[in-house]
Amino acid sequence: MQEIIDLTKDLIRFKSTQANPEEINLCIDYIENFLKNNHIDYRRLDQRQIPSILVAPQDKTVPVLLMSHIDVVEGPDDLFEPYEKEGMLHGRGSIDDKYAAAMSLVLLKESVKRLKGRSSADDLPFGILITGDEEVGGKDGAAHALSQVRADFCIALDGGGIDKIVVKEKGVVHLKLKSSGKSAHGARPWLGENAIENLIDDHHVIKTFFEQSTPDHWHRTLNFSRIQAGKSINQVPDYAEAVFDVRYTEHDDMEELVRSIRGQIKGELVVEKTEPLFLGGDSLYLDLLLDIAQGTRVDFEHGASDARHLSQFGIQGIVWGADGEMSQHTSQEHLVVASVYKLYEILDKFMQKVAAGGF
Repeated sequence: MQEIIDLTKDLIRFKSTQANPEEINLCIDYIENFLKNNHIDYRRLDQRQIPSILVAPQDKTVPVLLMSHIDVVEGPDDLFEPYEKEGMLHGRGSIDDKYAAAMSLVLLKESVKRLKGRSSADDLPFGILITGDEEVGGKDGAAHALSQVRADFCIALDGGGIDKIVVKEKGVVHLKLKSSGKSAHGARPWLGENAIENLIDDHHVIKTFFEQSTPDHWHRTLNFSRIQAGKSINQVPDYAEAVFDVRYTEHDDMEELVRSIRGQIKGELVVEKTEPLFLGGDSLYLDLLLDIAQGTRVDFEHGASDARHLSQFGIQGIVWGADGEMSQHTSQEHLVVASVYKLYEILDKFMQKVAAGGF
């Protein structure tokens, strides 16, 4: 088990942010060397400079695919120096998501050993996919790599917790609001039309489309993320723009919603980005996993992960993982070490039952 933590520490030391593509590649190189040293066949997929590692047969369907990523969000240099304290592993990527890559690699290595001399991982009931662009949408990592593999079921090791398996996640839409006005001297505002005030008025209208409120918050939400306006303090601004982060559920028709908003605002509303939601679906694999992981429940998550790319390839799946006490993307990011060990034991038992046809 200590090998998982040691390997995670090694991966954390790579500052593999999107601003450092060379570090992403060096981290993938390190994973390649691990696989080579353990005589495990793999494919390296590079799509528009985004590298991924895939261990799965090319000519048949793998029952289960474990998916994780090694790219991380920005952070100060000291976050890339991992350390353990009071049962926690601290560092950028400790919970999101380098522990998952490390655990997948160790589970793969130990499972290959059970093949008693056969060196091909094609005989395993599972494969692994490790990508390099989850934090920016996964289009060149997971979305591309999933087109290269056939799988019945996928476990995205990037969320949830030991006692919580995620079976659906919200979709994402980024909206840009552009508001115009008329410039004038700041001393004579009555001669102009303030674009910022127009934008604020439109924002109040947009908010009326997001007034749902339930205890679990499983409804569409609006976050006012960014605003840019004004060139001089003594000038009435003639242009303003804002960006909104919308999270939506399976109950929303986003195209119709955007059309309705456009009909009631003064400015221009542009859809900059749309990401699908994740709906895992019913599966015998999930039933088996729940039978093994006693006390674990199914639930949903408000965030998004690479699991959103599964549906376009007809792959059922879940989002699951170790415990990090909601520390992802924070300066206190950490991993609860004991939860990794428990997760490994459950997955190891699960894979052995899948291999034995234990449904």
